[in-house]
Amino acid sequence: MKPATLNDRIIACGKDFFESIRGEQPSLFNKGRWIGNVLDWCMRNEAFKVQLFRFVDVFPTLASGEALSRHLREYFAGGEEEVPAILRWGAKGAGLGGAFGTALLAKVIRGQIEELARQFIAGESPAEAARTLSRLRREGFACTVDLLGEATVSEAEADRYRDGVLALLSALGSAQQKWAPLGEGGSGGLDWGHAPRLNVSVKPSALSSRVTPMDFEGSVTRILSRLDPLFRRVRELGGFLCIDMESHQVKEITLEVYRRLRLEHRDDPHLGIALQSYLRKTDEDLEGLLTWARREKTPLSVRLVKGAYWDFETVRARQNGWPVPVYTEKEQTDAAFERQARLILENHDIYHLACGSHNVRSIAAVLETARELGVPEERYEFQVLYGMAEPVRKGLLKKADRIRLYAPCGAMVPGMAYLVRRLLENTANESFLRQSFAEGAELDGLLEDPASRVSKVEKVEDSMDGGSGGELPPFANEAAADFTRPELREAFSEAIPAIRRRMGGIVPLHIGGRDVTTSEVAESVNPAAPREVVGRVCQAGPAELEAAVAAAAKAFPAWRDTPAEARAAILVKGAAEARRRLVELAAWQVLEIGKQWDQAHADVAEAIDFLEYYAREAIRLSSPRRLGLAPGELNHYLYEPRGVAAVIAPWNFPLAISCGMSAAALAAGNSVVYKPSGLTPVVGRQLVEIFLAAGLPPGVFNYLPGKGGLIGEKLVGHPGVSLVAFTGSAEVGLGILEKAPRVAPGQAYVKRVVAEMGGKNAIIVDDDADLDEAVPAILASAFGFQGQKCSACSRVIVLDAVYDPFVKRLVEGARSLAIGPAEDPANALGPVADGAQRDKILRYLELAAEEGEILYRSEVPEGEGFYVPLALVGGITPEHRLAREEIFGPILAILRARDFDQALEWANDSPYALTGGLFSRSPDHLARARKEFRVGNLYLNRGITGALVERQPFGGARLSGVGSKAGGPDYLLQFLDPRTVTENTLRRGFAPAEE
Repeated sequence: MKPATLNDRIIACGKDFFESIRGEQPSLFNKGRWIGNVLDWCMRNEAFKVQLFRFVDVFPTLASGEALSRHLREYFAGGEEEVPAILRWGAKGAGLGGAFGTALLAKVIRGQIEELARQFIAGESPAEAARTLSRLRREGFACTVDLLGEATVSEAEADRYRDGVLALLSALGSAQQKWAPLGEGGSGGLDWGHAPRLNVSVKPSALSSRVTPMDFEGSVTRILSRLDPLFRRVRELGGFLCIDMESHQVKEITLEVYRRLRLEHRDDPHLGIALQSYLRKTDEDLEGLLTWARREKTPLSVRLVKGAYWDFETVRARQNGWPVPVYTEKEQTDAAFERQARLILENHDIYHLACGSHNVRSIAAVLETARELGVPEERYEFQVLYGMAEPVRKGLLKKADRIRLYAPCGAMVPGMAYLVRRLLENTANESFLRQSFAEGAELDGLLEDPASRVSKVEKVEDSMDGGSGGELPPFANEAAADFTRPELREAFSEAIPAIRRRMGGIVPLHIGGRDVTTSEVAESVNPAAPREVVGRVCQAGPAELEAAVAAAAKAFPAWRDTPAEARAAILVKGAAEARRRLVELAAWQVLEIGKQWDQAHADVAEAIDFLEYYAREAIRLSSPRRLGLAPGELNHYLYEPRGVAAVIAPWNFPLAISCGMSAAALAAGNSVVYKPSGLTPVVGRQLVEIFLAAGLPPGVFNYLPGKGGLIGEKLVGHPGVSLVAFTGSAEVGLGILEKAPRVAPGQAYVKRVVAEMGGKNAIIVDDDADLDEAVPAILASAFGFQGQKCSACSRVIVLDAVYDPFVKRLVEGARSLAIGPAEDPANALGPVADGAQRDKILRYLELAAEEGEILYRSEVPEGEGFYVPLALVGGITPEHRLAREEIFGPILAILRARDFDQALEWANDSPYALTGGLFSRSPDHLARARKEFRVGNLYLNRGITGALVERQPFGGARLSGVGSKAGGPDYLLQFLDPRTVTENTLRRGFAPAEE
């Protein structure tokens, strides 16, 4: 008889496992309980599932009966045949039952959802968790405990998380003294003769609010500063600590934290790390850890799990234009799990495996592979999630004895994110538990080798078709900076000193295709080190201005008559050049204007997007449109460029906005005279280099740095200019709008002005907002790049019910920001004032701090610059106001609104209308904001900066602009004049047949 293969033995083991738990059912799918009915409805109705899980997520913030009944109505009104009775009753009766009825409804609903939470969470307090673990141990189950609370927005919260883990350790340390050892051979405080009874899991991102791949070394160091004392305390109690793996963004940081802590405690085997099989690089990570551990002669322990953030990882990657880091088919993940588990088991002399899966096929594969390889039992164990897969854990207790439950504990609010992830897992179509216990899938299918089912299609890497027949492929945004890639971090580290070595030279004008030097030169300096000269920029005077306008006018006719496809091809070549030089171009911004690495990368990426997008828009608008169907005449609607465009650019987006306005004018067929900001002329010069490399004809683009009061004003009034594109302050923009329409002698056009002029942008924080999302998004919106974005948040309007907790978290978050020169990736903010203003700022801070009104860092950096984020909380006294007017820095006003009506009223109470935002989990309030929050760009449940070309066309109205939308389908129309051409096709009584 032919011996059974390993796969045959795995299938036989799996069938035996299922037989051992025949008739068992997870409580989640028990329709005799409320939770079982709810999940059954979820699996039958996707729309209801989304609403229910969102309601569960917002539930802990609904402090009053009125809030609860209102949200029930908003989430569940309609579709009653698919809504559980208690929710249907609540939705229909919300607000109609009086105070007593509302209170009763709130009590019933709260009880049901708290029961749902208790299904997955071992306790809200350390003492409650200790009691739960004691009960589970009496049933034969060991546990690893995880303290909920992953969203850390300040260093104070990181301290609180650390202290919470210490409190948990204290409670468990006392409780374990009464715990009897588990399993055969259990003694001396060890379960199964080798495993510590006390076992905790820690999420590294909760140990610092400043975890970012951009600052890799700083992130690792900050996490370790809190993690090392925790591990020492765990070992004092004789316990084991596992470092959990979270999102892909922090994977490499987490691995490095583990390696360094492992070396610090080289001989201690009771330190582990979780790895996720759904990540495509986990095979590589396991091999790398193995090689490293053998070289360092240190043990490894890995909890191998499938991964719980699949939707997040895929959506985030696709939003940012990154390769998807996870497998896209479940079979791939399952096959990877078996492959990776085998690698660990093959190296059991150095690796210990914790098999974290509810999938019987995966469990059977580990059991049979371990038997085949002769792996000692103390080198592997099994782990499942508390509250899930009770039959599986019972079966494992019979099969392997060594079973550990992953048991989270903590307050309900942070527990909701964990709870929703668990619900999503259990109700997903691919869920093994759902297929096994809710849908009764056939055993043969459940136990089939996943490697044999991996789709061949998914093995083909995604690739873009570059188009055919000379056509451009569909527009796609340039990928965002992915600082998880070490090569990108290294590129920035190398580019900044390389640029520094090139700085300080003469920067000439560019007119008519030639570089032009002038006797007057202005120094552009590094704002973080004002004595460091970035470039000595030639300054244009009246003669150079006249020459530039004349050169542009001369080049215009040929450029106008160049086919749109040819103009587009040049812009696309310019995009390719900018893409090739992306990090170099970003490095110029880091040094000339103090943009952080990611902000500078985003600026260049946006410039690339403008070039690519407007190239395609030019082609789209170039085809004449037939109008009317009357016989005997042919009517066409078409566009033509206006002539010479003056582009007057701001300093805060020195390449992106400069390129966007210029590229729009060029794509439409206009020629350009470009005046960069006096603060960023060297970055502006890079636009010349990009267009030269792209093959733009001489004179079509002219670079004219100079004093704004001279060059800018004269360009606006020059009779040879037919169009002005401006981005900057309302004061300057309104002056342009007043001056430009005046027709000078010899002027052939009434000038058109395309103007964006900034705003006083507000974000509303609703009383049901997720503060874990709102606080970091508002900090980024207010203080990102020193708050110097036209879209930046300058007002936060917070509803009364959440005002105090919001302000506390915001203050702590702002105080946690690292302040310093942008060339250091650790710093969140760049310079906001120079050394000469130091005393004034310190006096202001001292005054304001007395009343707790200002968010700031007390440390004063050494050197030439002074760096501080400022936020104004509440009103200011006249004395404060006087001091405040003497400084330069981001100031964030916080307003306390009594209700949503007042918040909307205040948000709209501004002459500006650029950007605005709302953080809310109320469907009605989100709908009202869409209709009533009147700004050019409204952002719901996200930050209000970072608009992307084509996806979020950008621009405002009122005093924020003229209503045009950069990066949108109407923007090029601002640079064109429409024409109508009508031809009479009737000749001698007949007309040609028209298609």
